[in-house]
Amino acid sequence: MATLSPILSIMVRAAEKAGRVLIRDFGEVEQLQVSRKGPADFVTAADKRSEEIIFEELKKAKPDFSFLMEESGEVTGNDKDNIWIIDPIDGTHNFMHGIPHWCISIALQSKGKIVAGVIYDPAKDELFHAEKGTGAFLRGNKRLRASGRNQLENCVISTGYGGMDKQRHSQFVEEFSQLITQAPMVRRMGSAALDLAYVAAGRLDGYFERHIKAWDVAAGILLVREAGGMVSSIDDGSDPVYSGNIIATNNQIHGDLHKILKSAKQKAA
Repeated sequence: MATLSPILSIMVRAAEKAGRVLIRDFGEVEQLQVSRKGPADFVTAADKRSEEIIFEELKKAKPDFSFLMEESGEVTGNDKDNIWIIDPIDGTHNFMHGIPHWCISIALQSKGKIVAGVIYDPAKDELFHAEKGTGAFLRGNKRLRASGRNQLENCVISTGYGGMDKQRHSQFVEEFSQLITQAPMVRRMGSAALDLAYVAAGRLDGYFERHIKAWDVAAGILLVREAGGMVSSIDDGSDPVYSGNIIATNNQIHGDLHKILKSAKQKAA
């Protein structure tokens, strides 16, 4: 079994503590589906409660570190070089509808580089983690490796689709239309962080999405790279953590998928 470093131990402890609370909340969601108001307010409260738990645990362990969080935004500490990047529930709509496919994502950025990442899926009790230069693992004992499939027609590709204006919608439709002619097994699973964890685990062969936030992808990017996969921005050479668009694959199909997406963007322009 791989021994967790002190930093990863802190991150795992925070994720699991928040996860225990979220599992209880998730058990209540089904009961709220039948109400006229629905579970939206309840889930928003759960999201914030999860973030507060993670923030408190990490702050206690590293009081000077800074934070970038989905709900609370930036919190600048005395140490500006080390930043916790947190998504307290990635896959909120799945959570809201009682679909057990959502997770907690925590990454540590040090001097501009993601050096540690944890993605915890409480519903399935799967914990993915990685530290720069040491590999990616599932619950400490199973080494993660990106898949080796090299033909798009045999690959499972995941993507994301959020609310978009007309131009963004047209671009997504063009990308999707071109992609399914060469890679017919396309999925929309609803959690960017888990999509990336699944690419790292070889369950998915690729994933791409536009209009995405750093807290959705920071931990997953490290997982994919440490599992032997490739990650880049779709449109240019900028850092995919902050570029707002991402393509992550095994190291066999990256060029092919990237070519399709670039071509689709040009046609949609």
